[in-house]
Amino acid sequence: MPTKALSRDLAPSDNLVLLNCAEMAMADAATIAGGVSGADLMEAAGRAVADAVLERHLPRPVVVLCGPGNNGGDGFVAARHLHAAGWPVRVALLGDRDALHGDAASASRAWKGPVEAPSLGLLDGHPLVIDALFGAGLGRPIDGIAGDLIDRMNTEALHVVSVDVPSGLHGDSGEVMGRAPTAECTVTFFRAKPGHYSVEGLRHCGVLKVVDIGIDRSVLKAIGPQLWLNAPGLWQVHLRRDDPGTHKYVRGHLTVLGGAIATGAARLAALAGRRAGAGLVTIATPRASMAIYQMAEPGNLIAEVEDGEDFARLLVDGRRNAILIGPGSAVDERTRGSVLAGLATGRPAVLDADAITAFVGNPAGLFTAIRGPVLLTPHEGEFRRLFPDLSAVPGKVERTRRAARQSGATVLLKGPDTVVAAPDGRAVINVHAPVTLATAGSGDVLAGIAGGLIAQGLSPLAAGAAAAWLHGDCAFRFERPGLIAEDLIARIPEALSAVILGDPDGHQGR
Repeated sequence: MPTKALSRDLAPSDNLVLLNCAEMAMADAATIAGGVSGADLMEAAGRAVADAVLERHLPRPVVVLCGPGNNGGDGFVAARHLHAAGWPVRVALLGDRDALHGDAASASRAWKGPVEAPSLGLLDGHPLVIDALFGAGLGRPIDGIAGDLIDRMNTEALHVVSVDVPSGLHGDSGEVMGRAPTAECTVTFFRAKPGHYSVEGLRHCGVLKVVDIGIDRSVLKAIGPQLWLNAPGLWQVHLRRDDPGTHKYVRGHLTVLGGAIATGAARLAALAGRRAGAGLVTIATPRASMAIYQMAEPGNLIAEVEDGEDFARLLVDGRRNAILIGPGSAVDERTRGSVLAGLATGRPAVLDADAITAFVGNPAGLFTAIRGPVLLTPHEGEFRRLFPDLSAVPGKVERTRRAARQSGATVLLKGPDTVVAAPDGRAVINVHAPVTLATAGSGDVLAGIAGGLIAQGLSPLAAGAAAAWLHGDCAFRFERPGLIAEDLIARIPEALSAVILGDPDGHQGR
């Protein structure tokens, strides 16, 4: 049975690794310890910034705003290369040039032009701006002249190329420290950071260029990163079917708890589960609604379930190897009882929507019942209600990781920057998702895809990551206005085929 194959887990890819600020510092330190100088890394970084400008623009006045740290050093290098290419360049430094130290001081000395004090007058005439003010680990809100410069960049919609991160965007949490410029392009080094793929990162970074500056990927082994950008390379291998002896029970039997009123939600989820590859899908419904479900899609199996005890009896059949509760099931004792009955089997389960809200007053009652592989799929509001103590934790990745540890379940926190985190700390960020997904029933389809994949033996982490990607890809494939949830289901086969046959690193939706 597919349940035995839950070793179908994430297949980590070095190409998709995201590094937080501390991990990036470790990568730098390991590279320098291996014989590459910090000055060489800074030279490569600054040159990459200049190259990004040269690729995007014809020669024009450019202002390089340098901060007091290594980002400022990168800015000095970029200024030197642009000046050598014949561009009119002005450089301003936030702070005293004599206070610079290390590689940044060396980079400033190599710049032979004048260094000005920051002023709003630098932005007169709408120059192109290289933002090298602050790095990814900024610990305080930006104010003073730096804040005034950023405000004017945004007000006048200046062309901005940012170094590493737009100044003010925290590389780990993805939160804006007071303000940040809206860049047309951000150039970062070796590997991207989680902050680049936060909602604010998506708003402020523009085109993200991740460039090689001489750090060997072998440093990743010692770092042991636990965060990846979602793409098919992480889970693609589990979607192939090449056993000629396969049959519908090998492909899994997903059981969906249907509700009495919002019947469309369970139907959407069931159809998505079947399209995602589950061999069979049963909708468990109260007697009063059986006719509605029976007159709908003929491939869905229908079973009568009035309460949690009925649901437990239905699950005596061990071929029902995966469970989905939540879409349209209602916030009531029937849903709570069915969740507890399903979790008691230890079989893989997806809990969405009403199955989450039903335990808002008693989250411990849900968490202590988890005995097997579980995927929770809340949106932000449901997450805050189920994990009220985590609402102040900075950064979506960290919030989701803590929720996974606290609950013992894999948590998929939905949004344009969906995060899927396992209890062991591994996590994935998915940004392969257009805004058109903001439509009724979209979450039911996502839950159904995840349920269908778990029924086939994928772990909750791999299933959550794959479902988030495929869900977004279905929306990208609807190339005109007016997307509704039903349109997503019709495109699941196309999305699956493209993943199975296509590029493992995939398109990032940026």
